[in-house]
Amino acid sequence: MEVAKVELESDEDDDLEGGVIPRRGNQTKASRSCPYLDTINRPFLDFDFEKLCSVSLSRINVYACLVCGKYFQGRGQGTHAYTHSVAEGHHVYLNLHTLKFYCLPDNYEIIDSSLDDIKYVLQPTFTKDHISKLDANEKRSRAIDGSVYLPGIVGLNNIKANDYCNVVLQALSHVAPLRNYFLQEESYMGIKRPPGDLMFLLVQRFGELLRKLWNPRNFKAHVSPHEMLQAVVLCSKKRFQITKQGDAVNFLSWFLNALHTALGGTKKRNSSIIYKSFQGSMKVHSRKVPPIDLEQKEKDKLLLMHEYQVETCEEVPWLFLTADLPPPPVFKDELKENIIPQVSFWTLLSKFNGVTEKEYCTYKENYIKRFEITRLPPYIIMCCKRFQKNTFFTEKNPTIINFPIRGIDFGDILTEEVKAKHSNTTYDLLANIVHDGQAGHGKGTFRVHILHKGTGKWYEMQDLHVKDILPQMITLTEAYIQIFELRREKPTKTAEVVKMES
Repeated sequence: MEVAKVELESDEDDDLEGGVIPRRGNQTKASRSCPYLDTINRPFLDFDFEKLCSVSLSRINVYACLVCGKYFQGRGQGTHAYTHSVAEGHHVYLNLHTLKFYCLPDNYEIIDSSLDDIKYVLQPTFTKDHISKLDANEKRSRAIDGSVYLPGIVGLNNIKANDYCNVVLQALSHVAPLRNYFLQEESYMGIKRPPGDLMFLLVQRFGELLRKLWNPRNFKAHVSPHEMLQAVVLCSKKRFQITKQGDAVNFLSWFLNALHTALGGTKKRNSSIIYKSFQGSMKVHSRKVPPIDLEQKEKDKLLLMHEYQVETCEEVPWLFLTADLPPPPVFKDELKENIIPQVSFWTLLSKFNGVTEKEYCTYKENYIKRFEITRLPPYIIMCCKRFQKNTFFTEKNPTIINFPIRGIDFGDILTEEVKAKHSNTTYDLLANIVHDGQAGHGKGTFRVHILHKGTGKWYEMQDLHVKDILPQMITLTEAYIQIFELRREKPTKTAEVVKMES
């Protein structure tokens, strides 16, 4: 065991209710080893919650008791940590800001390499070499309690009704460029933000959460997103709550745009890691429709006017595509059970081929629009419009989407000119978010299916519950949000011939 270094408290290190404990002198004691290291209870340590004192609720100068796991302020004589050490006989503490270990009430710093694993759980770090091997890792990790988990495939705690956030955070944590960017804190720490900017807190908390999800040396096989969700509530001005069920699509849209802005992103392409990963572009052709109750002659006159001609918006950016499901059947079958309709994924995708027209009605005017995709991003997010609000309540469309898991060629909806600009247009499913249950505010639950690239297996995650699932079962669910990843390597002709021969 390495020796422990004795260090008396400094002025800035020991605040008590805003006051300062004066320095008692510059004397230093002889170094000695700490006899209390064997009292540390690693299963009790949980660094996922807010770093504030359990007594005073202060965030200043907080220490974690490594025996019971509680947080206390200060370490000087009379502080909450000092009082706790004397009253309970708990002697080993960790400063959650400086990552230094201390023995109380003797008040000397402990320097011992056996404590490095606790530091790593509090602040995991990743090297570029480690990050480059994450998608090829098949090795499972073992937690303190003996449970086994795959880094990245880790359950998220549902504090009350935040599963709509959990599934989005889980899905985004497997988007490789986004994950690799946030696993290294130096990627975004140099971004200049105005003083008092709260939105950058969202970036910091998201980075911390991803590092915990991919930590191969966790003490437990799950992570609590408490600090991340607190940042969401604060930055969204309570639009998204921990205690109220929300909509995953609304949260995803806000979260991506908020991260983009906080990272210093602009309207330009590739101005942030969000736009680099998800932003595509399309042309939108729209024309105004004359009122139905007019006579044909009046309609013909209106169609000659400029405002009823086709207008085209060039290079309209998008972060995700919204697919429209066909309306469900009104009547029940012979057995008086609801008929669950099915629709092909390609039927939904035809909305963006530049040919299919769709009518959009407002309270005042009607428009017919066509969408023509002009650029595909490395990752495509597809959201299915399952919920329809009317005057009285919200209805859910239970239509099942028949979609392939691998080898989806989005080039089929592109024009030949646009397709020629893309070296590859084949995508594979990476994540699938599902909504179960009834429609309506506060009803239903969310779960997510994630592909673990290292093992090639699919996993279903619903809060703390993690289990493997067959790919065939994924297509039978009520898919709500899907993330597709562009294939990196285009197969050569030789490989195709070999595949056909086999």
